[in-house]
Amino acid sequence: MQTLYLVVPLAPLFGALVSGLLCMKISNRAAHTVTIACMVISTAAAAMVFSDVREGHTFNGALYTWLVSGTTHYEIGFLIDQLSATMMVIVTFVSLMVHIYTIGYMADDPGYNRFFSYISLFTFSMLMLVMSNNFLQLFFGWEAVGLVSYLLIGFWYTRPTAIYANLKAFLVNRVGDFGFLLGIALVLMYFGTLDYQSVFDNAKAGALAANTIELLPGQAWSLITVICILLFVGAMGKSAQFPLHVWLPDSMEGPTPISALIHAATMVTAGIFMVARMSPLFELSQTALSFVMVIGAITCFFMALIATVQYDIKRVVAYSTLSQLGYMTMALGASAYSVAIFHLMTHAFFKAVLFLGAGSVIIAMHHEQDMRKMGGLRKYLPITYLTMLIGALANAGFPPFAGFFSKDSIVEAVHEAHAAGVPGALFAYLAALGGVFVGGFYSFRLVFFAFHGKERFDTHAHAAPHGHGGAHGKHNHVPHESPWVVTLPLILLAIPSVCAGWVIGDFVYGNYFGDSIYVAENHEGLKRMAEAFHGVLPMILHSVSTLPFWLALAGAGLAWFIYIVRPDLPGVLRAKWGVLVTVLEQKYGFDRFNDWFFAGGARLLGNGLWKIGDVMVIDGLFVNGAARLVGWSSTVIRKVQSGYIYHYAFAMIIGILLLMSVWLFGAVYMYQ
Repeated sequence: MQTLYLVVPLAPLFGALVSGLLCMKISNRAAHTVTIACMVISTAAAAMVFSDVREGHTFNGALYTWLVSGTTHYEIGFLIDQLSATMMVIVTFVSLMVHIYTIGYMADDPGYNRFFSYISLFTFSMLMLVMSNNFLQLFFGWEAVGLVSYLLIGFWYTRPTAIYANLKAFLVNRVGDFGFLLGIALVLMYFGTLDYQSVFDNAKAGALAANTIELLPGQAWSLITVICILLFVGAMGKSAQFPLHVWLPDSMEGPTPISALIHAATMVTAGIFMVARMSPLFELSQTALSFVMVIGAITCFFMALIATVQYDIKRVVAYSTLSQLGYMTMALGASAYSVAIFHLMTHAFFKAVLFLGAGSVIIAMHHEQDMRKMGGLRKYLPITYLTMLIGALANAGFPPFAGFFSKDSIVEAVHEAHAAGVPGALFAYLAALGGVFVGGFYSFRLVFFAFHGKERFDTHAHAAPHGHGGAHGKHNHVPHESPWVVTLPLILLAIPSVCAGWVIGDFVYGNYFGDSIYVAENHEGLKRMAEAFHGVLPMILHSVSTLPFWLALAGAGLAWFIYIVRPDLPGVLRAKWGVLVTVLEQKYGFDRFNDWFFAGGARLLGNGLWKIGDVMVIDGLFVNGAARLVGWSSTVIRKVQSGYIYHYAFAMIIGILLLMSVWLFGAVYMYQ
């Protein structure tokens, strides 16, 4: 089976190398044929591994030793268990759908082969991350997805906004990765190994339970708490949690296929996966768990609010992703790791549908992304409309769609944490309920705004800007449905968006994850939820009597009233609540503050170092100052070298007098 394990990540890597290194030599058809064939192989191998793991066969071992330093071995290896096998299937399947979709979306883009190379390399990086059995390989995959995301977000490198977005994503993630690296360094320092199993076994045995570390003089913190929070800081960057969330909406500057791949199943879920994998550590620190829960709650609710004022169809879905990641993070903080991974799985499907559906709309609208210039599209794009409606229903959490089972389970898990007295759980529960209402509103605001109501688009002379994929030039016809390479992935992803949640019984409440996830005995919330669970159908029937269902329905109903019944109302509300709308449109001022404080501060510091350090000190004092000193000295000495004999005689007499004076005063001093 080890050969099969290697096939899963190496097949996309092979496709990336072929389409990348030979991008100028092979045709577009050859490039997508090779990369998609490799993705089919990888997906099939992942499915076989998943089936093998379900039969009880797991693997944890090193493939080779990369480096030996003293007694520490730095290895490359795989940990194949229920958690990693699930992630392998999700990543490869969604990536395969994105690869197929890309054929239609990037059809006439001059960087076609390069794009296929990047997304295959991105898939390889994510697979190496989820399959790792040690912190070294985890960090390799962690940084690799960050690097490739930088290349993909700035794929259209002639656009200043794309360059700004990829630089922003790269720098914000470096902030998170700094904490992540410090956490890994503490693990190595105190545990003496980077192997997951060794670290987890020692942690469960209480090897460092009493250890403390002084972050500030006189302030001792639990070592495990510090390690967990530092690791989670890395997750805050990768999974775009407050306040390191600012890069994710701007990543929409990349082509839509990569927006779907980053937001649905790969990069942004890496932090969620990592915390679940590190459950044996996080379960030892209630402080760290509460911190995780509160950060997730803030992200869930306040990012959902921003989605309600966005008009760019992709940015609405992007802020939806932020909110849904907040839900997953709350579940992690409530020790409901299986629920978090369950929502990660369902979210991967319905969010991919929403992103790829948005891309289909953008193609039909000749690369217009402003929903104010859409409306009434459902009769022109029936397949896209139906699949996006399914995605919206799942995203809002309506039964029996996939998102309902996972989102409701998260709300219940946070409620159980509150009942158990977990610090921060009440705030998280209220934020989760608020997020349900707002989620119902923004999900159906998108549907009603783009697909229903009055047609607001111009059917004449739609121009597709060069370098944005699709056909270029003028189009004098109404929108029409996308080609099959676009609609087929939408249909295939819409199916699990409906039914993926039906496996909740085994996935969440059964022993699906086995030993791959650890929950301490004193965290009994999930056990109480399992006792109250009686099957999928009873859960659906019971949902109509629960608060989340009615909140989601109220949100969807409000969207229908505002955008269908009273389309004039948004203007009225903006006039009355202009300040609130402005705050949301300005994204609470985070971007402006970051530009002023961090970017502006860096520029100010750079200018200061340049003007003071470089110009004044280095150039002015050392370089030019030394030259001026030599020049001044030369000028003084030159006056002494006059060429007149009487000047030299006078200088000699003065010199003799000085020497005699020194000798005389010295003799008198010695005599005394």
